[in-house]
Amino acid sequence: MSQRFIAGTYDITSFGAIGDGQTVNTEMIAKAIDACFSAGGGTVYVPAGEFVTGAIILKSNIHLYLEAGAVLSFTNDKRQYPIVESRWEGVRQEVHASCIYAEDAENIALTGFGTLRGNGAFWWDAFRSGELTYPRPKLVSFDQCRHVQISGIKLLNSPSWTVHPVCCEDVVIHGITIINPADSPNTDGINPESSRNVRISDSYIDVGDDCIAIKAGTEDTAERVACENITIANCTMIHGHGGIVLGSEMSGDIRNVTVSNCVFEGTDRGIRFKSRRGRGGVIEDIRVNNIVMKGVICPFILNLYYYFGPRGTESFVSDKNPHPITEATPIFRRIHFSNITAREVSAAAGFLYGLAEMYVEDITFDHVDISMSEHAEAALPAMMAELEPMKQRGFYCSNVRDVRFHHVTVANHEGPAFYVENGENIELFSCRSKDPLNHEAVLTVFENVISTN
Repeated sequence: MSQRFIAGTYDITSFGAIGDGQTVNTEMIAKAIDACFSAGGGTVYVPAGEFVTGAIILKSNIHLYLEAGAVLSFTNDKRQYPIVESRWEGVRQEVHASCIYAEDAENIALTGFGTLRGNGAFWWDAFRSGELTYPRPKLVSFDQCRHVQISGIKLLNSPSWTVHPVCCEDVVIHGITIINPADSPNTDGINPESSRNVRISDSYIDVGDDCIAIKAGTEDTAERVACENITIANCTMIHGHGGIVLGSEMSGDIRNVTVSNCVFEGTDRGIRFKSRRGRGGVIEDIRVNNIVMKGVICPFILNLYYYFGPRGTESFVSDKNPHPITEATPIFRRIHFSNITAREVSAAAGFLYGLAEMYVEDITFDHVDISMSEHAEAALPAMMAELEPMKQRGFYCSNVRDVRFHHVTVANHEGPAFYVENGENIELFSCRSKDPLNHEAVLTVFENVISTN
């Protein structure tokens, strides 16, 4: 067969691929990748057409480019997704290879103006019915890779998490669109895990779980690798359970994260930090700036009593009494929010709840404007045992230290705009309660606060 390509470019149709929406092209695409790799690298080109395929395994120095009008449609044949060892929900185990997958590779790219169609409904149904022997594929995951770029493409109906770089370094994700149904299980948008130097920008995410979730493995992961040096900018998040989430898998630490110039609409929760006893790890040095939210249950959550996941319902997780501080004690500190507006908030302006033995500490809110929805329904601001649903509450803080509210407004709220119990060194400067819904509302309530500046 003659091969139609310019130097360094390998057209998959030259290797027998047919874009008729029916032919399974897994073998043909693999041949194009092998030829490109054998030549030292280059571009594997997907022209316009619908190419059905199983898992695509990328190798070093491969650029997979999807032309405008090109669709990679991933088959529902489980045999087309080999079993590999990778992380699933923070634990290394055997899983189905992702639709596009690479392991221990460098200089790889997935770009263009085409579409990845995950056809996830088959996998969602199999998951719900308990039919799967191994966890579902992700749509794109790279394991222990270096110098990775994903840009321009549209990703639809992922079987599980959509984009998952794990233990990777130097990752750029730019200008992509992710759309998964609101009721699809565990279809997070972008989840960097135990990775370094990750830049996410100019992307649109509408999914059935967290839009962007930063993770670092659970307590059951032998290797504790931090997720650090992460920048997120100029993204729009629609629906999903959280706009940007850190944890709950954070045993390897999460640090040095900046989030700027983003819009959240209907994401259930806005910026969400979550962990629990037993996980260990530190989340620190986080800055969130220039964010607009609309229609969220709660804009800010820092919750160290999160109960989902293995052993999450055991009594030690929910116990409000102090426990000994060990390596299994999680820590949230040095987290700063500024220039943020949230409208049509239903449950609470913010929910900060540290452990009795490990307070959430060094938190600032600067130039933050929160307005509660006039038609709010009661909801849980955070996933925490024994927590009652809230409605139109202000900031609720417990077990906190060195928290500063500067130029913060809470509007249309019930009860105090700022409620603090078990706090140390709480500062309010130029804060106000605007249009409270009950005349008895007061600006602040302090209970068991050691010192207030």
